[in-house]
Amino acid sequence: MTAFGNPAEWAKKFRSFDVQFLECVTAVWPECLSRFQNQPLEDEITTNLVDLLGKNPLARRMFHWIEYQYEPFGRESGGKVYSKGKIDIAVFLDRERERYLAYECKRLNVKSNGGTKSLSAQYVMEGMNRFVTEQYAENLPVGCMLGYVMNGKVSVAQSKVYVAIGDNRNRIGLAMDPVEEEPLGGVKRFSSRHIRTGSGTEIEIRHALLPFS
Repeated sequence: MTAFGNPAEWAKKFRSFDVQFLECVTAVWPECLSRFQNQPLEDEITTNLVDLLGKNPLARRMFHWIEYQYEPFGRESGGKVYSKGKIDIAVFLDRERERYLAYECKRLNVKSNGGTKSLSAQYVMEGMNRFVTEQYAENLPVGCMLGYVMNGKVSVAQSKVYVAIGDNRNRIGLAMDPVEEEPLGGVKRFSSRHIRTGSGTEIEIRHALLPFS
């Protein structure tokens, strides 16, 4: 059960907000790419993406706020709170601090020394796993991943992420194999379901892979 009522209804709302958010991302993505000459780091891409989203009229109208490096709170038994880390992007639907759509951002297919590093294992274990362990999106039914595909080969990146998910299925509590979602422009989308290690509740992770070329 989520902290905000019927989890099925909230999951439906979050899926809809995810689509709307990605529509805004695709609108500003070409301008975001134009800001870079080489292959930037993940944080550089995300910072510029959030900057452009903050200026986008549609995003400003749809969402209460889009925050870069948002720190969710954990709570000790006596009520004292503490930081649980920093989520790359948090999309707030209203003024409720604990009701957000979280996006963890990871690079994929990074060019390196004349070759390419997949980084799909890092995408899974350093990105997706933060939702499974409830570090992020605790008590929320949905978390999201953004994959920046640095060589533009989105289908290859997706295949390698699928393999990494399968290789780590027990560690990430995989409850259902990835399911294809309808693409948005050049953005590949899929979703996966997981059982969280602490509460034993299910979380849906929604994935979007953006070509960085």
